[in-house]
Amino acid sequence: MRLGAGHLEGTPLPGEAGNSAIAGHRDTFFRDLKDIRPMDEIQIQTPTALFRYQVDWVKVVDPDDLSVLAPSTESALTLVTCYPFYLVGPAPRRFVVHAHQN
Repeated sequence: MRLGAGHLEGTPLPGEAGNSAIAGHRDTFFRDLKDIRPMDEIQIQTPTALFRYQVDWVKVVDPDDLSVLAPSTESALTLVTCYPFYLVGPAPRRFVVHAHQN
């Protein structure tokens, strides 16, 4: 993840049915997630297509809370980064954004 965000193995790719999960560092690639709100649009560009998602919810969870990665019947996107954003050292929580494909 030093070179970008990473797709979580075992989840579908963006644009596919199910809950695609992507993780990134809070102090680099996902630093702007601190400003995201429900109804905001997220765009994911892949080599073959551009996918648009609308944010449903944002929440902070414990690192072992895997419910945020639950499978979905629709094309969904979950972004995960460490929290709090401005902490030096290991982060005790996770900041999670969930969105559905437009």
